[in-house]
Formats: sequence, C-alpha cells, structure tokens
Amino acid sequence: MRFMVIFVVVLLLQEKEPVDFLVKSQVDREFQFFDHNLMESIKMGDPKVHEFLRVLALCHTVMSEENSAGELIYQVQSPDEGALVTAARNFGFIFKSRTPETITIEELGTLVTYQLLAFLDFNNTRKRMSVIVRNPEGQIKLYSKGADTILFEKLHPSNEVLLSLTSDHLSEFAGEGLRTLAIAHRDLDDKYFKEWHKMLEDANAATEERDERIAGLYEEIERDLMLLGATAVEDKLQEGVIETVTSLSLANIKIWVLTGDKQETAINIGYACNMLTDDMNDVFVIAGNNAVEVREELRKAKENLSGQNRNVSNGHVVCEKKQQLELDSIVEETVTGDYALIINGHSLAHALESDVKSDLLELACMCKTVVCCRVTPLQKAQVVELVKKYRNAVTLAIGDGANDVSMIKSAHIGVGISGQEGLQAVLASDYSFAQFRYLQRLLLVHGRWSYFRMCKFLCYFFYKNFAFTLVHFWFGFFCGFSAQTVYDQWFITLFNIVYTSLPVLAMGIFDQDVSDQNSMDCPQLYEPGQLNLLFNKRKFFICVLHGIYTSLALFFIPYGAFYNVAGEDGQHIADYQSFAVTMATSLVIVVSVQIALDTSYWTFINHVFIWGSIAIYFSILFTMHSNGIFGIFPNQFPFVGNARHSLTQKCIWLVILLTTVASVLPVVVFRFLKVNLYPTLSDQIRRWQKAQKKARPPSSRRPRTRRSSSRRSGYAFAHQEGYGELITSGKNMRAKHPPPTSGLEKTHYNSTSWIENLCKKTTDTVSSFGQDKTVKL
Repeated sequence: MRFMVIFVVVLLLQEKEPVDFLVKSQVDREFQFFDHNLMESIKMGDPKVHEFLRVLALCHTVMSEENSAGELIYQVQSPDEGALVTAARNFGFIFKSRTPETITIEELGTLVTYQLLAFLDFNNTRKRMSVIVRNPEGQIKLYSKGADTILFEKLHPSNEVLLSLTSDHLSEFAGEGLRTLAIAHRDLDDKYFKEWHKMLEDANAATEERDERIAGLYEEIERDLMLLGATAVEDKLQEGVIETVTSLSLANIKIWVLTGDKQETAINIGYACNMLTDDMNDVFVIAGNNAVEVREELRKAKENLSGQNRNVSNGHVVCEKKQQLELDSIVEETVTGDYALIINGHSLAHALESDVKSDLLELACMCKTVVCCRVTPLQKAQVVELVKKYRNAVTLAIGDGANDVSMIKSAHIGVGISGQEGLQAVLASDYSFAQFRYLQRLLLVHGRWSYFRMCKFLCYFFYKNFAFTLVHFWFGFFCGFSAQTVYDQWFITLFNIVYTSLPVLAMGIFDQDVSDQNSMDCPQLYEPGQLNLLFNKRKFFICVLHGIYTSLALFFIPYGAFYNVAGEDGQHIADYQSFAVTMATSLVIVVSVQIALDTSYWTFINHVFIWGSIAIYFSILFTMHSNGIFGIFPNQFPFVGNARHSLTQKCIWLVILLTTVASVLPVVVFRFLKVNLYPTLSDQIRRWQKAQKKARPPSSRRPRTRRSSSRRSGYAFAHQEGYGELITSGKNMRAKHPPPTSGLEKTHYNSTSWIENLCKKTTDTVSSFGQDKTVKL
C-alpha cells in the first residue's frame, strides 16, 4: 500500500531526484519520495510538520513487538493505519512500543515517551479517533484524525484559510480515488482536562445513558481543533476486479456499491471498475438535505428517465410484474439505455424513510448502476433489507472489513474477503475467499452448476417416483383396489435407497452442461437461473406427465404381452409373480437409461453408479429368489425361483426391451428436435465444445489481463469500535523487552494475528453499532 502525506506547506513537486532520508535504515526499500521541500522542513524543525508526523505516530491502534531476529513488527487492524504509521516512520517519527499508560516513539533518533491520558475511540458515528497525551515537557495535547466532513466541523474559526486550501487538496485526491483523512490537534489546559476527565470517569461508571454521556464528553473536548493537514492513501484494485464486474453485469446481475467514501471518491471507484462510463445516458445525483428535497430529486430523476425512455425509437418500455409495497405499488420497468444513480449518506437517511423509500427503490431498480457514498454500516444493512423486503430478488453482499459485517448478515448470501482488513467479515459470511475476482467463479461457475444440478436432480426425482408409484394405481383397477402391491415388497423397499439412489446422487454432484471456462466466457448462461427456466411449475407438470406416460407403458405393455400367452415350455406365464418381476426389471432399466440420457458430463463414477445399479439389482433379485434364502426365511421371500424361471425366457426379455424403447423413444425424439430446431445458448455452446474437442486438444486457458495502475478508494477507517478500550486496558498486550534504542529495526505489519484473539470481543462490538454492507444481485 502506498501513501501520500499532504501538508499546507508542501509545494508542487518539481524535482525528479528522490530525497535522501534522515534515517535510511528505517525507510521502506521500495519507498521513494520526491518533495525536497518537505524534507527541508523536517530538517529545519518546522513545528507544524513535526506535529503532523507526531499525530501519525501517536494516534492509532497499531501494536508493535519484536520477533526472534530483533525486527520490529507492526500488527495493524487496518492497512490504512499501517500505511500512515509507516509514513511517519519513513520521515523519522518511529512508533516503538506502547503500554496501557504510555506510547513510546523515536523522533529523529531521540526516544520520547508520552503519557497516554485518554483514548477517544473510533466508531462509525463519530468517524474519527483521538488520543490525549502528556509530552515530556508536561503539556497536554489532543491529537485527532478522521473524515474531513466530520473533523472540519470541529475546527477553530482561525483555520479558515488553511481549511480552504486543504479542502482543495482533498477534492483533488478524492477525485483520483485516494482514501483521505484530515489531521488536527489541540492544546489542553491542565485544569480543564482534569475536570473533563473526572466527568468521563463518572460517565463510564454510570448505569443509565452511559454511551450518550461519553459521546457528549467526546464532542465537548474535540472542538476548537487546529488543522494540520490531510493524508491520502492509494489502495490499488485487486487483479481481475474490472473483468469480474463486467462479467457479472453481462450476466444480468445488478451491482450496487455501498461505501463510506466521499462522493468524488465513490464516483472514481465507479469509473475505475467500469460501472460508470461516459457512454451512459444520464447519471442522477441525489444530494438533498431533507426529506422534501430528496423526494423531489427522486421524482425529477424518475420523470427524466421515463421521459428519455419514451423518446427512444419505437418506445421500447417493457413493464414487468407489479410487486406490492407496504405503501405503494411499484412497476419495475426495463428501460432502454444506461442510467446511474448516486446518492450520499445524508440523503440516503431521508430516502430510507417510510414515505420515500418506495421512490428510491423504484428509481434504483431502473438504473444500471447504483452508488451510495458516505453511508454508515447501518445504512448499508438497511439498503440490503429494503431490496430483500420489496423485491423478488436474491441479494449477495461482499466485503472485507468489520464495517461490512451487518450488511453481510442482512443479505441472503454473505461473502467475506480475507485480507489485511481482518477476519470479521470472513467469520460472519457464508463463503469466503482471498480476492474479489473469485466471486466471478463462485457465481458463474459453481453457482450456475449448482442450480443446473439441483434442477436436474429434482426433475429426475419426481419423474422416477411418479413412474414407480402410479403403476400401483393402474394395478388397482385389476385387483379391486385391495391394497395388493404390484411389486415384491423387497423391491419397494430397495428401489429408492439402493437401485436408483447412487446415479441421481452422481448427477447432482458431478454433472455440468458446459465447461467452467465456457461458463465464465459466456456470462449470459447465468440468466436461466434468474428466470427460473430450469425448474418451475411448467417443468414440474412436464415431469408429472412424463412419469404418468412411463407408468402406463410399464404396466400395460407387459399386461398386454402376458394376456393369454404361454411360455416356451408351453406353460402359462401370466402369473402375478412373473408379471411383477417383469415390471420391476423394466422399471429399473428404464429409469437407468433415462438418467443416462439426462447426464451431460460423464465421469468414471457416473458409469459405475448407473450400470452398477443395474448389476446390483439383478444380483439382489436372484439372491432373494434363490432356494437358499427361501430356506432360511420362508415367510419373507415367497418369490422363490421366479426370477430364474422368468428371465430365462426370450419373450420376457422382448417385453422388457419393448417397454424400455416405448418409454425412452419419445424423449429421445423430442430432445433431438428441440436441440436442432430450437437450441438454447447452452445447447449451442455444448455443440461448439464437442466440435472443438474433436478438432484439436483442449486449449490452455487464456492468460489473465493484469492492470498496472488502477485505483479505488474506501473510507480510511476500515476497523471498528472497541480497540481503544482494549489498548488502554492492556488485555491484548504481552510482556515485552524494553524498546530498542538503535533505530535500526526493520518494520513489517501483520493485520490478523492479534485481531484473531479478539474475535469474541469484536463480535459483540459489531452487533452494537448496527448492520451493514454492499453488492447485490
């Protein structure tokens, strides 16, 4: 992760030679800095520059420890914190160690220990964190960093000129997709601090309205701040993000971005991911300050969208099914053209009110892209709940930080990305992986295959059981509905658990219509699942009719063949037991041939299960009809010798063959005509796949495109409330050696080891500040 430190005193960079750092041993080897003016300010002892770097080295939740090689290791809750602490280290302000009462840093080669008086922890409402320390000279300082929109409201009026210049810098860097923070400080009077600290202790001991009282005291002391500058951190897009977003869009999956970034940064994210493009018909920005303004902006945006859509040639506006809201009925329209909706957190709070949310949801569903910026974790969860409640859609939320936990839990499917943001999102998710690009394979390959297999499993399951069961119904007309079964009782018992269970299980696990690479190359294959084309009421009734037809063939073909017919030995063969064995054998063969026709992807296991099930059937059949088992259990196996007698006659096998052909032939003819006359996209790709396989060996997978310089941005505090309390309590600290004095340590950071030990604590904390997250289908 790269970082940029912005001061008011920093001039535009003109030099091309990198600067020579004061403490070379502490600098990242890959880090280069070109602003010689900044280094000169540090060498000359500019108090504002030193104070800025001091804030970066003191105001954080980073933990440090030494490894066996004597190297200083940083354990960071957020990669942004690691970048900022490393920034201070590179310029000579090195965070060394901390205890519950002190923070030790090395300032340009001199060890300085600050007394930690108070830690004003971060949360998603405050959007800032502060520390109050006493320096060796006895002065009490408050150092604060946080979102610029929040911190600028706490500044002293004398910062007006500085505020204007810093705001310009922040706008510039937010437009480039950088993650920004404002930095400020305040000198505190000793008497005032003692009075404030006494009130804070009373508030911490209170049993009623404790959180409100603490928040009020934080607000009281975090005022009249003096602005020092701002930071901007560059966080590159992971590999394959653009390709993944593009593929999901082609699969008709709607992607909404819910982020805590500034509006400029959020828009930059959209353009970086190709979710926003210059070719879009219009981009609607909702920025109202109250419910009336927000409602009016939503109404105008919808009128503008509908008006432009009516003027398109041929007026293609397709109205889909109406879905009833609590207050209003929304007609979702498929509009021609691409539109985007951008709304900030303040306006979203009004838009989520009961009388406005229907307008918001209707407009958002008509847009191709939705970006919600400056939103809190609770608002993320509320947006997900809004879609779940009022739209017949499946939502998926994906995130990597603790502020995404509530959103992940609110969605139908939660996905956590494991990385430098910690493990909170992973622990709360249904699925987890290391990079965002794996979402493409999860949905377009494994998700689609899972739906394809499940639908085929259900269709076949209903078919074979209707074919098996309805034979008893037809037999009832000839036995006076006396409850006499047409099959041997052991066949009824073993049919579903032995004879037909393994083939359908293999199909449900291994079957696939097209390869994984073709599934990713053609995202449109995902749409049948969204439209429920592979299993619905129509498909169910087709399975029922297919099962009824097969049961008729299974019963009446053997019945007609056995009617007044004698066997090869001249004896009458139309007995109940021979009739039952013939039908049972025909049924097992028919359903096995049917699942062979349904199987699109053959493996060794499929062959063993399908043909092995038929072999198992004959083995059990001859065993149960043998003289030996009849001698042991004469009352349980009455069909003694019947299998050997029936299946040795050619006419029985002709009946079985005729029954199988009559049952399967219509299916073969129908599918042949359908594939050739009305092929689906899957049929076309499968045909091309077979042609390619015959023409040449399978080609290697195409190389993935790597991007060298793409940017994204997110709210810089990607962690949660509660770590300040842990730090000041010392519960998460081990006894360590005194801080090193040589200043020659190499520094790394690892963001997970100590956070994992706090899982229980963080889980409780997450549930306290609301719910949140963002990307939905």
